Amino acid sequence: MRKAPLVFTFLLLMAASSFAQSADESSIRRILADQIAAWNKGDLDDFMKGYWQNDSLAFIGQSGITYGYTAALNNYKKHYDSPDKMGELIFTLLKLERLSPDYYFVIGKWQLKRKAGDVGGVYTLLFRRIGGRWVIVVDHSS
Repeated sequence: MRKAPLVFTFLLLMAASSFAQSADESSIRRILADQIAAWNKGDLDDFMKGYWQNDSLAFIGQSGITYGYTAALNNYKKHYDSPDKMGELIFTLLKLERLSPDYYFVIGKWQLKRKAGDVGGVYTLLFRRIGGRWVIVVDHSS
C-alpha cells in the first residue's frame, strides 16, 4: 500500500519534467522562428535578439571564431548589407536535444534564397538558459 503514493509522486514528477521540457523546446523553436521572420524583413538587430548579448558569445564560421555579440552583429551587417545579399532565410531543424535543465543542443540546415545566388549549409547551436531566458551562446554555421 505504501508504494502507491511513491509511484504517484514519481509519475507526477515525470509529468512536470516533461511539461517543462516541452515548454523549453517551444521557446527555442519560437526564437528560431523569430530569427527567420526578422531576417526576412531585413532586420539584423531583431535577428540578433536570439543571441546572448555578451562578450563571451562564440560564433564559428568560415573565417574562424569570433567572440562577442557586437562583433557577431557587425559581421552580419558587413556581409549582408543589402536585401539581395540577405534574400529569404529558411531553417530546417534536424535535432533539438536537451543536455540539462539549462542547455539545449540544436542541429539544422540553413538556406538563403537570393538574387545574389542561393547559399546554404548546416548549423549547430548551443542554447543556454540565462536569467530565465533561452539564448544562443555558441553558433557554428558552415
